[in-house]
Amino acid sequence: MSSSPPMVLVFAASDPTGGAGMQADILTLAGMGCHPLTVVTAITVQDTAGVDGVSAIDAEWVADQARMLLEDMPVEAFKIGMLGSVENIAVIAEILSDYPDIPVVLDPVLASGRGDDLSSEDMIAAMKEMIIPQATLITPNSIEARLLTMIEGEEDDIPLEECANRLIQMGCESVLITGTHDNTPRVYNVLYGVDGVVQTDAWDRLPGSYHGSGCTLASAIAAGLAYGNELKRAVRDGQEYTYETLKAAFRPGMGQYIPDRFFWAQETPVQGNA
Repeated sequence: MSSSPPMVLVFAASDPTGGAGMQADILTLAGMGCHPLTVVTAITVQDTAGVDGVSAIDAEWVADQARMLLEDMPVEAFKIGMLGSVENIAVIAEILSDYPDIPVVLDPVLASGRGDDLSSEDMIAAMKEMIIPQATLITPNSIEARLLTMIEGEEDDIPLEECANRLIQMGCESVLITGTHDNTPRVYNVLYGVDGVVQTDAWDRLPGSYHGSGCTLASAIAAGLAYGNELKRAVRDGQEYTYETLKAAFRPGMGQYIPDRFFWAQETPVQGNA
């Protein structure tokens, strides 16, 4: 019997397009050589253009899914995406607190690519209070970083370094703020720690709009941590993998492009038997 690949436990909503959400996490983790364990937090009605409906899974079911997996198999990392409800956030926070040595990568899913709201104000408040303090890394884009840290009455142009500082003050260890939504020729992703900027990576901005790029990045980083890599390397490797999936992205519907998480498999087509 061969040894098991690293296992990553994902809390996320199901996306029937396969572009984002749990399906994106599964494809990414498999593409990075990990074995995904999945806890469904919500089901959605959506296509590649946007989300039309969300139904949260009962919190007890969320907890039961996770507990059975954790009692059966060794988990090397947690990846957290869309959580569905305040009740789900509470039970997931309790589970995380029982496994403090397992790294946690949080992708704070607040809206779809079209702008559909996916987290209420109560959910954002609960995430800030219960999940962010337990995160090893949080991976917001610039819009999400400002929404998570804005004080009532404050302008929405908070410097991103200040956003990162506020998120770290909430308790998370590190913050990777991505520049995908900024109007710049290149995409700048900045990793922050308790002492400020840790590293900055720049990537050529690709044309088009992508469904599931944030899920891909967070899952790829979680895979690196599951392999035991230090955070800086996991972040760099996760970005490189994500960039390659976006370069190879395809547009199966009438909306956004979907990253190809198995881009490397297309380079050498499988040959049939002669």
